[in-house]
Amino acid sequence: MHVDLVDPAGRWQARLNAVTDSSLFPCFLGPYGENDNLLEKLVVEFLRDHVYWRRNLHPEDPPAIPTHAAQQPGFQAFESKLRRELHQLSAALKRSVPFHSQRYLGHMVSDLLIPGMAAQILTLPYNPNNVSDEAAPVTIDMEIEVGLQLARMIGYPSDPNQPACAFGHLTSGGTVANYQALRLALAIKAYPVALLAAAPPDLALPESDWAAFNLAPQQAIEHFVQAQAWMHSLPVAEARLWRQRIEVERIEQVGQVGFFARHPELRPPVVLVPATAHYSWSKGMKLLGLGRHQLLQVPEREMRLDADALERLLMELHAQRQPVLACVGILGSTEFGTVDPIDQLCAARDRWSQQGFGFAVHADAAWGGYLATLIRDPNGALRSREQVSREFARFPNPPTYSALAALQHTDSITIDPHKLGYLPYGAGAFVARDQRPFALLAESADYVFQESDHSDYFSRARALGQYIIEGSKSGAMAAAVCVTHRVMPLDHAHFGRLPAATIQATEHMRDAVAALREKLQGIARLVLPFEPDCNLICLAINPQGNRSLERCNRFMRQLHCEIRSDNGVARQDREYYGCVTTIRSDALGGEAMQGLLQQLGLDCGSPDEIERQDTRLIVLRHTLMNPFLIDEVNDRNYLDGYFEFLQRRVKALAGALQSADCRVTEDLSPLKPYATSARQAS
Repeated sequence: MHVDLVDPAGRWQARLNAVTDSSLFPCFLGPYGENDNLLEKLVVEFLRDHVYWRRNLHPEDPPAIPTHAAQQPGFQAFESKLRRELHQLSAALKRSVPFHSQRYLGHMVSDLLIPGMAAQILTLPYNPNNVSDEAAPVTIDMEIEVGLQLARMIGYPSDPNQPACAFGHLTSGGTVANYQALRLALAIKAYPVALLAAAPPDLALPESDWAAFNLAPQQAIEHFVQAQAWMHSLPVAEARLWRQRIEVERIEQVGQVGFFARHPELRPPVVLVPATAHYSWSKGMKLLGLGRHQLLQVPEREMRLDADALERLLMELHAQRQPVLACVGILGSTEFGTVDPIDQLCAARDRWSQQGFGFAVHADAAWGGYLATLIRDPNGALRSREQVSREFARFPNPPTYSALAALQHTDSITIDPHKLGYLPYGAGAFVARDQRPFALLAESADYVFQESDHSDYFSRARALGQYIIEGSKSGAMAAAVCVTHRVMPLDHAHFGRLPAATIQATEHMRDAVAALREKLQGIARLVLPFEPDCNLICLAINPQGNRSLERCNRFMRQLHCEIRSDNGVARQDREYYGCVTTIRSDALGGEAMQGLLQQLGLDCGSPDEIERQDTRLIVLRHTLMNPFLIDEVNDRNYLDGYFEFLQRRVKALAGALQSADCRVTEDLSPLKPYATSARQAS
């Protein structure tokens, strides 16, 4: 489990010299508000532009609000009350977590990109509702463009003139995107069964319900396309009858209870996820009506899905005639940033599809999706691992590169622009590799959606509300994402400069762990639980001589108290901000957990005992999103400063422990939290 902290080539120092990328200087408001003039000019300019638009729409109409209204007592009272509330809000917001600061190393959030903020603010007064082109004639096209931008970034077909072009849309976050993945996968999987039940002539149909329900996703899509083409060839009235006949057999019409009652040979499908899967998958299974029981965890190896274990599980499920809806791979787990072998999941899908046991592969890349910019050339071509690795000491390791390159072969993907896209919250995204089966999700509403040319990609996609979960959605967010991607195209030469800077910082931090370990020798044991796959790194720390896991976890909670956001402590009185997470034996595995605990000098039982006791270890979790962590302009390295802080605080807390009576039951709460002003410490 212990990873080698030695860099024999000494390459990180060479990379460090290139960390500060001047092309990133205009992208953010900045940790110090350095670009306030730029943002202010943009906001004022386009607010005035919006006002001119209103005044010139019908200049012959007189103002509804008279010019002397501002002098009226009621107006002044309203303004006074509004200002008071806004001042109170502004004051209260100063207690917000300073995500913009280089001293923030905690959760998956950082400063916001100026293009996104400016575009969102500019669009807000127009208030477009991105469910149809009647409600959002401009921003709905921008949302369709975002789907194509993301498709191109990950390698999906992105030419709208091709029938099997990808299609994507924005969601409120990754949770809704993951649910959309389940909806679409079930619609695709169940459609051939409905088609077989309706028994239209002149179509080559699967021989049984089992065969129909276990087609590969692309095979099921082809059956749908052929059925649509056949009905188009019929007279209108006859086509309507056949469409109705198929529709009444669909799972979306009869519900799961009715569907599986009609097809007793079939069982409700399961979804396979790694133990690191986000809890939204449990939510989605419940919302879809499949139930949490149908969500099966695939064993992992060092917090990454074990492909061999997946193969064994698929063999068992096939033998039991238990259908599989989808297998989910995580590209950057929420807790640890680890990357599952997406390439091996796709290979398993293709292999089992040939045996008549098909299922979809979905990549939950809510966190790591934008890392794909690092492997994409401006012309859309895939960069080799050798080309990518020239900028880094270790990234990408071969499994991570293979996973990123294999995204193009998945059936669908979740990406969160509000994470590594540096955009405001409320910006998730779902992209399907093939747009054709989206028609299976369509809902009709004549007052919203009008007849359109279904042969045209954009005309069909503009009825977006037919296919998505939300009934209303912000066009301002679509503008924010689209403009950002236009200003910073999704390739290594443009947007890729952002994740490149953060990965270089992570590599520096990873190598600096060795120096911190030396400084803490005799005081505490420090272990890197596993190699970081991207820009998220964890640390496990145990005071020297302590053998108790419970005591180690209490020590880590106390350390966390000194870096977490706390409303009882002024924001300036936190020198650094961070967070913790838990490594669980059910995710890591008994043997790996035993090895980790032994490295920390903790008493532990056998692997079986460790798993049976649901053993949990608290570790520091660092998300390195800020591209200015290594500030060459001011000769300031915030990561080195954080490690100096960590060294001081670990020494102090470990010393307090050694001076206590060291009983396992001792409460650490009397230890005084550290609250020295960061300004003084600087």
